[in-house]
Amino acid sequence: MALDFEKLIAHLKAQGFIFQGSEIYGGLANSWDYGPLGAELKYKLKNQWWNFFVRRNKYNIGIDTSIILNTNVWKASGHLGNFNDPLIDCKNCKSRFRADKLIEEKFPNVNAGTFSNEELENYIKKNNIKCPKCNEITFTNIRQFDLMFKTFQGPIEDDTAKVYLRPETAQGIFVQYKNTQRSLRKKLPFGVGQIGKSFRNEITPGNFIFRTREFEQMELEFFFSPNDKYNWFDHWLNEVNEFLMNELKINKNNYVIREHDKDELSHYSNKTVDIEYNFPFGRGELWGIAHRSNFDLSQHQKFSGEDLSYLDPETNEKYIPNVIEPSVGVERLMLALLCDVFYEEKINENDTRTILKLPIKLAPFLVAVLPLQKKQSSFSINLFENLLKNFDATYDETGNIGKRYRRQDAIGTPFCITVDFDTELDNSVTIRDRDTMNQDRVAIKDINLYLYNKINN
Repeated sequence: MALDFEKLIAHLKAQGFIFQGSEIYGGLANSWDYGPLGAELKYKLKNQWWNFFVRRNKYNIGIDTSIILNTNVWKASGHLGNFNDPLIDCKNCKSRFRADKLIEEKFPNVNAGTFSNEELENYIKKNNIKCPKCNEITFTNIRQFDLMFKTFQGPIEDDTAKVYLRPETAQGIFVQYKNTQRSLRKKLPFGVGQIGKSFRNEITPGNFIFRTREFEQMELEFFFSPNDKYNWFDHWLNEVNEFLMNELKINKNNYVIREHDKDELSHYSNKTVDIEYNFPFGRGELWGIAHRSNFDLSQHQKFSGEDLSYLDPETNEKYIPNVIEPSVGVERLMLALLCDVFYEEKINENDTRTILKLPIKLAPFLVAVLPLQKKQSSFSINLFENLLKNFDATYDETGNIGKRYRRQDAIGTPFCITVDFDTELDNSVTIRDRDTMNQDRVAIKDINLYLYNKINN
């Protein structure tokens, strides 16, 4: 059964995962805030990525660079001259669109991103593409729309004080490549990972948290010798696939791996592969892996005058390293995960449950403590407080036990501990598994070991 996207969005709001930004003031277009459970899930997702790609990887180290960089960084990277979208307006209803997306929504098999402005306009006219809002064909000519967010640094707002919020985290890594490599005496090959906010003034943000103007990226820039014969591109593609399948438990049938055609490649790229997830609104890019050649470091060497070459200690040769970049947006990855784990299960003819089958390490709460009756609250609260020393736990004593189980299923809590009438007699509790609904009787002294075994199973 196809996922009801609106139902998922409503569920995530009701359960405290994601709220409309500035909601009490009528909201702000495509702005989203992360509630108590969403913030916890987001933090754990980033931590999982950091552990896999940085902390536990023998090649890689981490960095955290500024959101506002020297404007020359964006001149060197090409963002100031080339980072824009083809904007087109409907003269009748005044709606605004990206011309390439307007075409691709009508003809999904057409890659309009490779068209020039003239080709886009001709294609729209030739195929009588109508405005999706008012059904008229009265479009303006295309004009380029700058995706960079401008602001000013200092007390005077003039061109000399103009700066930009970064549209990607990658350039901060390239700018600090030399310091990073020298400070830790890193030898090639090695990678530098970063998690951080980025900003793009998108014309048509949408599809919930899939495309937003403010977002977080998890990027790795992996540097290696141009003479290195090992296939590092496939290495990192396999690592990304491993992370999706085994760390996040994403169903491999829900995404595809698509290599870019030659005419689709960025000017600096030798090869790019997108992992595209089948979202409820259509297939969309989830994770990109790009061979950026030595473009970025060469550009920054040229514009800054700094020598960013690497002196190979074995061959005594100097060269600019090549780079493989696996890059993913935190929000897109979170959305794919939530789409993947959202289920409505029929238990019997009269009962259904909504469940988030989140991986154990990503669930906002690992365990919930539920006293069967309120008179067991004192004992249960003491148990809950002890569990908090080692695990992410929650406590719920409101409503009947069935409703409380359903509430925990709905937010993805893997285990529920029920304190019942026999607990104080046998020093044991019942632990219910979210996915199977099986129940185990466990001695209180063994709860920690039981949960540790479940986490590491």
